[in-house]
Amino acid sequence: MPHPENTRDEDIKRLDERAAALEARTAPVARDYGSKAAGYGYRLMGVLIGGVFVGLGLGAGADVVFKTAPWGMIIGVLGGFGISIWMAVSSAQRMAAEAAKEWGPPKDVPFDDEED
Repeated sequence: MPHPENTRDEDIKRLDERAAALEARTAPVARDYGSKAAGYGYRLMGVLIGGVFVGLGLGAGADVVFKTAPWGMIIGVLGGFGISIWMAVSSAQRMAAEAAKEWGPPKDVPFDDEED
């Protein structure tokens, strides 16, 4: 029952303010999936490129020490590439498990019957 000193408009205004405050407290926070996915991509790219360059550096060092000029670099680049692929796959599996834990299982995209 409204108080006699309050008008109907004041009561409605007060209720609207309380409803807006409740909605602000209970509204879900929108997550920024795009930046996290971009971070995952950059991390994988760094692993792939870094492995090749580490292999190149180790191969060049082996060429200088053992005087086996281009073979150390060739073997180093190929070995670095192989190791970087292995590291990228294991990192991707780890990131997928982390994403599944945080965001839940992947959801299928509904089939679109319309053709462009």
